[in-house]
Amino acid sequence: MPKIYGVVNMLFPILAYYFLNFIEINFNRKPIFAMFSIRCVLIFLAVVGIFLTSYSQDNKQQARDYLIVAEEMRAASQADNDIRGVLVIGANLDPENLTINYEAGVYHLMTVQKDLSVQYFMRVYEIDPAYKFNLEYLIGQGYQFGMQFDKAIEFYNRYKERLAKRPSYQGRDKVDLAVVDRNISECEVGMEFVSNPKNYSIVNISRDINSEWDDYAPVLNADEDEIVFTSRRQDGNLNPNVDIDNKPYEDIFIAKKVNGVWQPAQNIGEPVNSGYHDSNLALSADGQTLFIYKTDNGGDIYYTNRNANGTWSVPVPLPGIINSSFEEKSISISPDEKTLYFSSNRPGGFGGLDIYRATLNEKGEWSNVKNLGPKINTPEDDDGPFIDYDGKTLYFSSKGRKGMGGFDIYKTVYDEATMEWSEPENLGYPINTPDNDIFFVSTKDGKRAYYSSVREDGLGYDDIYMITIPDAPIAKTDPEPTEPEPVDEPTDTPVESVTPQVKLPLRYIVSAIDAQTKQPVDARIRLQGLRDNIIVASSNKSTGVVEFSIKEENAKDYRLSVEGEGYMFVNQNVRLDGASDQEKELTRTVELRKLETGMVSILRNIYFDFDKATFKQESYNELNKLERMMLQNPAMQVEIAGHTDNIGTAAYNLTLSKRRAEAVKDFLTKKGIDARKITAVGYGKTKPLASNDDEEDGRELNRRVEFKVVSN
Repeated sequence: MPKIYGVVNMLFPILAYYFLNFIEINFNRKPIFAMFSIRCVLIFLAVVGIFLTSYSQDNKQQARDYLIVAEEMRAASQADNDIRGVLVIGANLDPENLTINYEAGVYHLMTVQKDLSVQYFMRVYEIDPAYKFNLEYLIGQGYQFGMQFDKAIEFYNRYKERLAKRPSYQGRDKVDLAVVDRNISECEVGMEFVSNPKNYSIVNISRDINSEWDDYAPVLNADEDEIVFTSRRQDGNLNPNVDIDNKPYEDIFIAKKVNGVWQPAQNIGEPVNSGYHDSNLALSADGQTLFIYKTDNGGDIYYTNRNANGTWSVPVPLPGIINSSFEEKSISISPDEKTLYFSSNRPGGFGGLDIYRATLNEKGEWSNVKNLGPKINTPEDDDGPFIDYDGKTLYFSSKGRKGMGGFDIYKTVYDEATMEWSEPENLGYPINTPDNDIFFVSTKDGKRAYYSSVREDGLGYDDIYMITIPDAPIAKTDPEPTEPEPVDEPTDTPVESVTPQVKLPLRYIVSAIDAQTKQPVDARIRLQGLRDNIIVASSNKSTGVVEFSIKEENAKDYRLSVEGEGYMFVNQNVRLDGASDQEKELTRTVELRKLETGMVSILRNIYFDFDKATFKQESYNELNKLERMMLQNPAMQVEIAGHTDNIGTAAYNLTLSKRRAEAVKDFLTKKGIDARKITAVGYGKTKPLASNDDEEDGRELNRRVEFKVVSN
């Protein structure tokens, strides 16, 4: 009997997870007998049978069983994230199983945390470098997504050597030389851009807008007090079911800004949203016309108008010759609403998606459709156009230009005199990354922009961010007439020329070492503004040593982040002086502790709303680093412990501390971490670090969340 209870205790979370997923997918389908498809029933029974029979088997057999489950899930069109989770569990049970480790790497490249694919591909490579023809190429991709460009180039070149030895190879896992050379070029661009980051401030717009699901394609009115975007969240979705990929359907959401604060986003409702996929494309400057995308006729553009009572009209196709039997998927309208820019893969273009322009004729129909030509369009995809409020600056995304990988965002300006577009300019890092960057929209004054991205302080997958643009032009107004300035009379007195004093940047050198051995650790070290997230330019000096160049003129608060594989990450807030008249150098050594059994670390940068177990926005950077560390160390079992000060009763504090620990666990498990690896406990006020007599040096220190390694 105890053995049976052990089996149930081990298997119940996994079985319940898939069982509930099947219910979620099928519960609302009619008739009632269709609640479970035959395939779902068979998969569920297979999962039960496999895990019950494998309980007494060794890790190698269990890994093979996990692979079978993953294959069944793939056949049933389950979500790629869920399949990846099963593959990762199996791969870590048996690091020598080449098939499941290879598949775990592939599914990382297909989803998020793409750079973590490297650890699974490298297991295969170290045992059998010839396991797959494209193995070195895939390792290069993983390193590229992780912005380890030098290592990526090394493996891309190894693949080129393999290709040179077998030029006649025609297997399905072959990657053409031109594609590899393109990747190498992207890595070279990446090294150039990352070493000279632009002075962009990129901050998460709000947890009232973003969710733990995908949130993307933001569009705003000219007053910047209303936002419309697409989300695949569960809460508020018109369709309680999920799509074939096991995610909620796309719905369009809307939110207003009141007194400078975004209010909670709401589903825009019918008739704009239907029971299936609905996504927005653009919003007119006055906020009265919304353009949306529907999959009809290969993919067409529709529009809806806001009624006097605030509701929206039934969406109808664009009049004129915009829509075709091919795909039209992005659109932007000029401020005077007489010119449209859109993307399409219709014949006659330069390859893939191209960007076109159309004008409004006297009948109120869109006509005179013209391709923007080779100055803008490339043989690859060009998409996501946004025409700025000046009517001549165009932002768009492209896969075919000098970029870091995937879609990068570019800017071009139309010259009315020459009737030509300027050479598109890459907006650079950190706006652009090795992954897809698209759907950039600017504000009327040109000082800010919005787009969606996967970043370290995100709530889930794609989140919407606000970009503050450096040296942004201020909107011009007609000056008041003034009296002419008096002209100084000539004088024989010489005038001294004043040469402005050049400020020299502060050199801030950070070293990462092992806390026990004091040896350098090959760590990822970053420095960025604490409040504005502006990334500081850096250069690698040696293993575990990075030099930052502080060019800000005033003292400023920064977040120093240090991560090493197999170590507890470190997030420290530091205040640094700015540039000065003289050369200055400041050094700092960060000791990293190995993730060994018994190691305890305080998660200082996880903040909760007052008297609640809900996270503040500034907590997500720390939470996402915690998630990443656990993904890199999947065998590790941990305890998340909540602690409070002595304000309030013992019983209340105990409950509150437990709820906060559970909130951290819940965040991790929703991101795919195995719930069985995490224990959440609350200690209330029973384990203070300091006296509770003082707030800053006492009670504040005692209100904390701790991370403890139970086994590894």
